[in-house]
Amino acid sequence: MDFFTAILPLVFMFAIFYFLLIRPQQKRQKKIQQMHADLKKGDKVITIGGLHATIDAIDEDRVILLVTDNKKLTFDRNAIREVVNPD
Repeated sequence: MDFFTAILPLVFMFAIFYFLLIRPQQKRQKKIQQMHADLKKGDKVITIGGLHATIDAIDEDRVILLVTDNKKLTFDRNAIREVVNPD
C-alpha cells in the first residue's frame, strides 16, 4: 500500500508533463511535417531565417526559391517555416 501512495504523485506528474508539454509538441511537429510534405511550386513561403520567397522548384529534400530580380536560392526543405499563400 505504501508503494502505491509513493508512486501515485510521480504518475500524476508524468501525466501533467505529457498533456502540457509532450503532446502539444508532437502535434506541432506533425503539423510542420505535413506542411513540408504539401509544399508545391508557386507557394509563397517564409524561411526560418525570415526570407520571403516563392518556390520555383522542389525535390525530395531541397527547394529552389525565387526572390526579387529573378534571383534563385537553394534551401533545405526543412528551412521552410511557413506557407503564406493568400486563400
